[in-house]
Amino acid sequence: MFLTVLHRLFDPGSDRAAEVWQKGYAIEGVQELQLHHLYRAMAWLGEPLGDDQQFGATPFSVRRTKDLIEEALFARRRDLFSGLDLVFFDTTSIYFEGQGGQDIGQYGKSKDHRPDRKQMIVGAVLDQEGRPICCELWPGNTSDAKALIPIVDRLRVRFAIRRICVVADRGMISKKTIEELKKVHRDTRFILGARLRAVKEIREQVLADPGRYLSVYGPRAHSKDPAPLKVKQVRIEDRCYVVCSNEEQVRKDRADREAIVAGLRDRLKRGDKSLIGNKGYRRFLKTVGKRFEIDEQKVRAEARFDGIWVLQSDAELTPTDTASRYKELWMVEGMFRTLKSVLETRPVYHKCDETICGHVFCSFLGLVLLREFQARMETRGWRVWPWARRCGSAPNKQAVEKSVARASSPRFHRLEAGATRQRGPFSTGC
Repeated sequence: MFLTVLHRLFDPGSDRAAEVWQKGYAIEGVQELQLHHLYRAMAWLGEPLGDDQQFGATPFSVRRTKDLIEEALFARRRDLFSGLDLVFFDTTSIYFEGQGGQDIGQYGKSKDHRPDRKQMIVGAVLDQEGRPICCELWPGNTSDAKALIPIVDRLRVRFAIRRICVVADRGMISKKTIEELKKVHRDTRFILGARLRAVKEIREQVLADPGRYLSVYGPRAHSKDPAPLKVKQVRIEDRCYVVCSNEEQVRKDRADREAIVAGLRDRLKRGDKSLIGNKGYRRFLKTVGKRFEIDEQKVRAEARFDGIWVLQSDAELTPTDTASRYKELWMVEGMFRTLKSVLETRPVYHKCDETICGHVFCSFLGLVLLREFQARMETRGWRVWPWARRCGSAPNKQAVEKSVARASSPRFHRLEAGATRQRGPFSTGC
């Protein structure tokens, strides 16, 4: 497992490449390892636990060996005041190159825009400091709207946490989800992104509220300054909404819409048969007889959503703090980008569910190690470099072949006694 994690961090590629890669480094205890050892370790990580250890499993997946490791890692750094008062949760999808396992590979809504491939859903939970807590590995047809409640209940059981405030994207929100979160036995607070166009109450009442905005951040003076942000709170009965506006995004959305409409006008002059298949065009069209025309009313109505995002929350926070916490959800999105690009979790060729889960979990362990390494650097006041920048950009499609060729060369194997080859910010032989 340690070898696999190191390989993901320093020279990501296929699991076959890990066996060859390690021969060029003085890593204690791995000299006798062969490829089948790596595969067996990953299969062990994904092995379902016994029936007596399935308490707290989600409806989508059983508890596996990797769950015990996550719980042990959390317990290791836990003290009297540890908790999960604020957690960030989001999901992504990973598609398969092969068959996609026995059950975990399913067709579903692909966030990688590959509906032609079977996929799995990966959910990640981070604490308020950005530390990965756990990951959930589900079949690819699991919808986001059904995922939040099982996660909340599972966190409480697994980590003995009483009260949680969960931050999640708008894909998680539904009327039923809100009702479940508010039940007394859960004692859960939430900050959830809301769907602007799909929810009538938000579209017709929340956005029409005449209340004044409070400016949190003004226009940027420098590129590294926070993005402009204005917020206002709107209450409708017992429901609390926070409307957020970004002036930079307002200008961008306006320019994008004008470009779409201009392109649409040009396309209409040349024929309209192919336009209905373009979602960007379709939302601004109306049918007149057998022809399509631009619906000017829709174009004007779309302008009210420019640069706007709405949150629904019952957390005891100010509108400014609510917006700030939600913006921190980018930590999970950044983790997914690292998972897919820097750590090269894809492509996945394994055929067994257990090995697939272990393969993805090794990338999660890589993120845990990387976050700990960065935190210790920050504690010492050392400059923290982005991992992708230090290790180079994500390898292209020939990266694995180059890695294998380099590791197979005689020069690569000539290591002096006790010496280590250094790669990245620190030596793997330490």
